[in-house]
Amino acid sequence: MIQKNYKVTTDEGLHARPSSLLVAAVSPFTADVKLVYGEKSINMKSIMGVMALGISVGSDITIIADGVDEAELMAKVDEVMKEQGIAQS
Repeated sequence: MIQKNYKVTTDEGLHARPSSLLVAAVSPFTADVKLVYGEKSINMKSIMGVMALGISVGSDITIIADGVDEAELMAKVDEVMKEQGIAQS
């Protein structure tokens, strides 16, 4: 299991575009991946789950990956977060 914390930096928070980029990035992997925000934990492969959290700019989130390709999945999440300006670790 790999866990990493991020601070959301995109002005609109995790609205439709950044949410869809993240979901698309993690969906090809077999590892389970959760996004934790406050007391809630959702499957990060679900666009509706990610958007339903209403994550705003400046929010702290945690990504947890668990499975055979967890390292590759987390590397992809890191890449998308940084390249798209969604969040910083």
